[in-house]
Amino acid sequence: MVKMEDVARRARVSTSTVSHVLNGTRKVSPETVGAVQQAVRELGYIPNTLARSLARSRTNTIGVAISALSNHYFSETVHAIETECARHGIMMLFVDTHDDPVQELRVVEALHHRRVDGILLAPSSDPERAALAYLQANAIPAVLVDRLAAQGFDQVGVENRDSTRKLVTHLIGHGHRRIGMIAGHRGLSTTEERIEGYRHALAEAGLTFQDSLLVNGESNSESARVAAAALLALPAPPTAIMAANNLMTIGAMHALREANIAVPQQMALVGFDDFDWADFFLPRLSVIAQPVKALGERAVQLLLRRIDHPDEERQSERLAATLRIRNSCGCP
Repeated sequence: MVKMEDVARRARVSTSTVSHVLNGTRKVSPETVGAVQQAVRELGYIPNTLARSLARSRTNTIGVAISALSNHYFSETVHAIETECARHGIMMLFVDTHDDPVQELRVVEALHHRRVDGILLAPSSDPERAALAYLQANAIPAVLVDRLAAQGFDQVGVENRDSTRKLVTHLIGHGHRRIGMIAGHRGLSTTEERIEGYRHALAEAGLTFQDSLLVNGESNSESARVAAAALLALPAPPTAIMAANNLMTIGAMHALREANIAVPQQMALVGFDDFDWADFFLPRLSVIAQPVKALGERAVQLLLRRIDHPDEERQSERLAATLRIRNSCGCP
């Protein structure tokens, strides 16, 4: 096995100089840097980064526990997290939680056992909050992403209540008085906040909230298709539907097409979450766009701050979303 001493001998410098070049711990002349790098290539030397990180009690690795494989929004979030990690020279270990509390706890435990420096978690709707309790009990630096669920953690998410209120108020401005909402999985903070925004918009306009117009789409397209069909089957169906995430917007569109209902001529449709093809649907979808890139970046920044400064005050941040009006709402 090639050692650092072998590199130093080939480059005709001291072992400490090789260390400074490889670790960037001291300014070294360009000529010396070139000689060391050439010796590394010729000898095939592989720096023992794990040994160095263990010496610093760091692995330069963070864990990401998010249900992303089935959700385009979270996939984009993970991509933003990975990009920000690369910018800081941090390795990211991603494991999908499938929004299942049992799997979520297993994932958090596994990441901890692999000695990650910290964990980014989009918590599930687990009433026991087992994963959160594990993080706290083991003093693991952690940041909750998207779903702000508990005190005692750094958290970063998107503003949901007022964003939903603006979207529903826009529909009311088109004259709609019976507006259905397809909500996500109950127990998630994002779901409850968006329902609050929906109800706030109705109350603000003097409209009575009706239980029958609020249905559960379980945050996936098939459940949302069934939920939208139930809205359409009401004796007095809504004239507009708001779906609370991108997958449920797609499910609602399927139900409307199956019922041969034209959007927006016969039914207005809006959604929470923008996605790549929303502007290419016919009609073009009016949505609330979440700042996915900023969310991922800020999550990593907060986690690195927590790792470096474990005793600092916890931060809870809300990022502003954007109302993107196209024409599925009835706008020309």
